[in-house]
Amino acid sequence: MKFYKIMLPALFIGASLFAQNTDSIQIRKIYDEALSNGHAYKNLEYLCKKIGPRLSGSANAQKSVEWTKKLMEDYGFDKVYLQELMVPVWERGEKEVAYIIEGKTKIRVPIAALGGSIASQAQGITAPILEVQNFEELKALGEQVVKGKIIFFNRPFDPKLFNTFSAYGGAVDQRGQGAIEAAKLGAVAVIVRSMSSIVDDFPHTGGMRYQEGVTKIPAAAISTKAANLLSQKLKLKKLPVIQFYFKQSCRTLPDAVSYNVIGEIRGTEKPDGIITVGGHLDSWDLAEGAHDDGTGVMQSVEVLRIFKSLKIKPKHTIRAVMFMNEENGLRGGMKYAEIAKQNNEMHVAAVESDEGGFTPRGFSVENAPQALKHFSKWKPLLAPYRLNDLDAGGSGADIGPLRVIPGVVLIGFRPDSQRYFDIHHSSNDVFENVNKRELELGAASMASLIYLIDQYGTK
Repeated sequence: MKFYKIMLPALFIGASLFAQNTDSIQIRKIYDEALSNGHAYKNLEYLCKKIGPRLSGSANAQKSVEWTKKLMEDYGFDKVYLQELMVPVWERGEKEVAYIIEGKTKIRVPIAALGGSIASQAQGITAPILEVQNFEELKALGEQVVKGKIIFFNRPFDPKLFNTFSAYGGAVDQRGQGAIEAAKLGAVAVIVRSMSSIVDDFPHTGGMRYQEGVTKIPAAAISTKAANLLSQKLKLKKLPVIQFYFKQSCRTLPDAVSYNVIGEIRGTEKPDGIITVGGHLDSWDLAEGAHDDGTGVMQSVEVLRIFKSLKIKPKHTIRAVMFMNEENGLRGGMKYAEIAKQNNEMHVAAVESDEGGFTPRGFSVENAPQALKHFSKWKPLLAPYRLNDLDAGGSGADIGPLRVIPGVVLIGFRPDSQRYFDIHHSSNDVFENVNKRELELGAASMASLIYLIDQYGTK
């Protein structure tokens, strides 16, 4: 008896070390496959260069649906299918034109209509322009001052915030809500400083909203360099008053049919338990949607390809989802969750990649402290690949609606954030700005975490 009392704990420790060593070897194989034989980069090149911008409801969005479906079918995944949904359709129209008007001098500046905005009048809008930093400043001006003016929202990112997504969150309300708040006080239009951490001449588009019962007014983003120039002109308080002119011809059409694209590798032991990995297939129309979010969807396909290539037979069903309409409606994410609930699907976990294809830093786990504690045991396995960040935090917009599914753990893939908003929603979001090795490392990181969740669950 004494022998067993002494040896049994040692046997358990030995078994644990053996399992950890086996997992370490498997994760090394995942990274070797991604770095030596990765397909994500060449697939991203096709998506960007052969298809291009993919705004929901556009012809290119439909091409991307058909191509990603065929791509996963050609990889021989166990099941590939489409999930139908209705999406909003917004078109930019002719290239926008804008000027700062200073007396008889006109200075042309780059702008881009915000997604969902109405057009200006056919001849454009000319009006005095007022700069504000936030909604409080706007309200303090009052209706008598604001009426008939263009409101210029010029609150920049906070450069002191290390995580640029925090800086984005601190500035983006003026883009989304600015037209509503300005219209309530009688403004005729809004111009918004681009949501970017860099000063350049590339305006960044993005979604904006209107409110029932509030007059719709046109809204556009101005490049950060031009925003600084406009602000300087206004601060000089020259006479006559600085005016602004812009013209845009965007429009909203009736909703159209589109699809989420889904591929699966079926589980061998717990096939009804689903682990989802995904990104959004749609993109804004100014560029190729490379980092936002071509990298995320191609990494998600790559996770399944790596499993298949290495002959990893998962216990759970691993599902790659190319969500449609994240940028201007989130209808793909909502439809996916709706169908999951309707079918009583059991979702174990969902991982989203929608922060670009930059160097991996780790993962954040949403409102699941028990799962986070469980995942922390894997830090020694992930540390060699510099996946040092494993923290509580948000997950992703498209997987967020899955909160209606009991027990699902939502996880965000977190690459380095410093360069993302240099290109986000702008004409710079092109394939050439994606680094092949960083992209492959991200795919391997996601595949490794999903492998561990498949083996050991979430608690």
